Amino acid sequence: MHRPEEKLFFLLVYLKTYPLQVVLGELFALSQPQANPWSQRLLPVLQSALADLGVRPERNPSHFAESQPACALAPRLIIDSTERRRQRPQNPEKQALHSSGRKKTHSDKNVVIADVQGKRIGFLSGTYAGKTADKTIAEEESSAYPPGTVLYQDAGFQGYEPAVQETRQAKKKPPRGKLLPLRSGRTVSAHGFGSGWSMLSQVGSVVAIGKEVFRNTPEGVSDSVMEAASGLHNLRVQSRQLGRRAMIASMTWRKFSSRSPENGRRQPRNPSG
Repeated sequence: MHRPEEKLFFLLVYLKTYPLQVVLGELFALSQPQANPWSQRLLPVLQSALADLGVRPERNPSHFAESQPACALAPRLIIDSTERRRQRPQNPEKQALHSSGRKKTHSDKNVVIADVQGKRIGFLSGTYAGKTADKTIAEEESSAYPPGTVLYQDAGFQGYEPAVQETRQAKKKPPRGKLLPLRSGRTVSAHGFGSGWSMLSQVGSVVAIGKEVFRNTPEGVSDSVMEAASGLHNLRVQSRQLGRRAMIASMTWRKFSSRSPENGRRQPRNPSG
């Protein structure tokens, strides 16, 4: 596996299908112990390539407002959390921290902010343990929003009041009752946010690695995978908007040269390649 396109294909197969390491090694003529180091080595390279394409989400909450494109209309953004299953930690304290309270499931969680109309993920928070409340993450990140923002949120962010022009929260219609008006004087049903709302609930489904129980648990890997998945989602959205005119061809293949992203030194040749 020496050519840049082979390395990119290797990583995309890993993210999209999330096979066992022995299967991944068999597909790319690698031994099982080589498959995991290659995936971790190439993840930062993919993140850098996605940044070059302008599709990597902002990670610094204080820079979120200035990273958004100028718009004549008031920005309509939606905030939601994504929760991904992970292997049960061996440490009892970590078990309790990552327990989501759902059928003994353990998970990692991020908060994302996306454009309602374009469905592009503009901001991705840090990765938190699954037990952390959505509102707590949002307040700790303390994102700076563009002027005039109208922010949509669900009940998980009840009480979250950032510096925006208006916040709108979905209200479930009571049985045989009427929707109560929001503070803005508008009534919005739980389904009133349309496809943008359901899209955010399935951000982790962009690649299979976001749906399966995450097995690669070294520190920081879960966060890197979520950032790559969000960038690939944005790339898909952008390619649909612009048409498929050589979006893949515009990928910076040189990022996937045989140099290590960590130290810039050439990697040893793969004996099986």
